[in-house]
Amino acid sequence: MDAKGSMTVHSDVDIVLGSLRLQGILGRPGEERGIVVFAHGSGSGRRSPRNQFVATVLNEAGLTTLLFDLLTAEEEERERYTRHLRFDIGLLAERLFATTLWVRAQPSLKSLPIGYFGASTGAAAALVAAAKPGAAMQAQDIGTAGFDIGAVVSRGGRPDLAGAALHEVRAPTLLIVGGDDTDVITLNQMALRELRTTKAIEIVPGAGHLFEEAGTLDIAARLAAQWFKRHLSSGTTP
Repeated sequence: MDAKGSMTVHSDVDIVLGSLRLQGILGRPGEERGIVVFAHGSGSGRRSPRNQFVATVLNEAGLTTLLFDLLTAEEEERERYTRHLRFDIGLLAERLFATTLWVRAQPSLKSLPIGYFGASTGAAAALVAAAKPGAAMQAQDIGTAGFDIGAVVSRGGRPDLAGAALHEVRAPTLLIVGGDDTDVITLNQMALRELRTTKAIEIVPGAGHLFEEAGTLDIAARLAAQWFKRHLSSGTTP
């Protein structure tokens, strides 16, 4: 770990969204280029080992990270039997959007450019949230600074599930897919054609859907870090 990564301070945070309370982990490096908010895939959460690994690489690159549970503890308990909410892209996108407003309401975070990192179904939620119209106006209505999402990265995601929202995404978007995840490669290529912004796809050789193969998650994490550093540092979207 480099000097910046070694200075990262982690803290547990409660994200209060009206009557909802979501739990998160905030990682703040010594130098902050921006903040990346994670949208986890189905059945995953803030303690996902893979996303924590990615967060560490982003911290080393000078990016603050927020890993949080898209569902409450009570909802997670019900999901053990129903498995319904984790596939509700609209609900997950609303939670991500509301959490972004929470970030903008924090005095020490509000000036940082924001990016989204989505995995599996979380990638679709990230794209839907990034495409929401009137984000700046809605943010101002509740007394926080308006925002645009500066960049989106999908790892092993299902961006196709974002549907028509793909046409509205303004943030530069990188789709990272495992080379052995053939069905998902096809779905990502279809989604890439629908995006009307700065976009790219990276296929990691030898990687499956979960990037469990040796070295493949590190490659994906470093691709994500490069994308965020390039696009969040400018603070602009196309």
